[in-house]
Amino acid sequence: MPGEIEREASRLVAWDRELREVHDRLRGALRVAREAADADVPGAARDLLLYCHGFCVALGGHHLGEDRALFPSLRVAHPQLAPVIAKLEQDHAMIASLLGGLQAAVDAAEPGERLDRHLEGLAAIMESHFRFEERELLGILSSLELDTDPRAVFGPL
Repeated sequence: MPGEIEREASRLVAWDRELREVHDRLRGALRVAREAADADVPGAARDLLLYCHGFCVALGGHHLGEDRALFPSLRVAHPQLAPVIAKLEQDHAMIASLLGGLQAAVDAAEPGERLDRHLEGLAAIMESHFRFEERELLGILSSLELDTDPRAVFGPL
């Protein structure tokens, strides 16, 4: 009986919904960072530093959680997803590199138009990645039984 209760508790997490919600929060965080980059008001550089740093940490944490907790479970439960997971991991590495470039630009206090180019490129890659991930994984995630805290899987968002 305790095993059944634990399985039922893990089913209460709608992993597909969790993924969609995290992606939406990350899209919103990127929007805020882009608005801060566009702002030409006193204190905007400080706000940009805060928003970009928060966004970089959140997106990096999200991908790290997927790499460590979600993808290994999916590989075991759905071995046919190996090529999809490999592509997602490749995207994660590329996005991490872009995040590093953005962080360096923010740290160097580059002008707003340069920061906006970093954010624009990151937005395009991130959106493409999110759409691919949602297209390929949402159906499978709707029935995934994973006994893990959603924050460990998708980051602390």
